[in-house]
Formats: sequence, C-alpha cells, structure tokens
Amino acid sequence: MSNNKKNNGKGTFFGNLLRGLVKTGKQLSPVFDAVTGGKVSDIVKAIGGSKELTDIEKEMLIKELEQDVIEMQEVTKRWESDMSSNSWLSSNIRPLSLAFLTLALFIYVILDSSLEGFKIDEQWISLLGNLLMLVYGGYFGARTLEKIRHK
Repeated sequence: MSNNKKNNGKGTFFGNLLRGLVKTGKQLSPVFDAVTGGKVSDIVKAIGGSKELTDIEKEMLIKELEQDVIEMQEVTKRWESDMSSNSWLSSNIRPLSLAFLTLALFIYVILDSSLEGFKIDEQWISLLGNLLMLVYGGYFGARTLEKIRHK
C-alpha cells in the first residue's frame, strides 16, 4: 500500500484511519478492493462484512467515510455556486489556476534544464509542488466524486 496521501499530505479521514488499522496488522483486502472500485455503497458493504474489524472499528470507518463524502460535497457545492455566478473570473478561476501552475512548473523545468547556473530555491519548488498537488487533487478529485455520486 502506498503512503501517498491526498490533501497536501493530510490524507482523508477514512484513508488515515484505514492506514492506521493496516499498521496494526489487520488484513483488509476486501475493503481495499471496494475502495478501488470507487462506489461508497460497496465500501460500506465491504467494511460491514469484514471479519477482521471490530464493531467499533467498522462504525468509525463508516463515520470517517461519511465525513469525507460530506467534505467533498461541500467543495462541489462551492464550485457549483461559483459556476452559476455571472462573473467570468469566478467561473474560470480553478481552470486558470490549474493552467497557470502547470505552465509555471513547465517553465521552471525548461529553465532549470537549459540554463547553466539557473537554480530554483528548494522552498519554491516545494511550494509549487504542494500547490499543484492541491489544485490537481481538488479539481480532478471533486469531479471524480461527482461522477461516483451520480452512479
């Protein structure tokens, strides 16, 4: 299992709890299979049917999953509100941010590889990387959740 976490390293509530349970030695393959399938109802069924988890752990996992779904729904509501706005900027700020950060990264890579002596300070690289992960994760993650929710 990968240690990569979403939300700029914070991880999701559900994912953090699941990783913690795996560290204690729980074998949760059916739950992971359901998670990769992407349907919340399948994840809840897999948790409920697990023989490895105690009732308290099952309840906690389901509550954390619900919290993550609520969080993503609230983000989606904010985005829908922005999209219904009459302002061109508020309707396009996320795609513009995504394009700008991607272009900035591309320019940094080109300059760093083509100009001798050009050095970007590590703190700026780290900041740009974190921003890109946040924007890409938010932009594509929320859109994926919308599609899953409408299944």
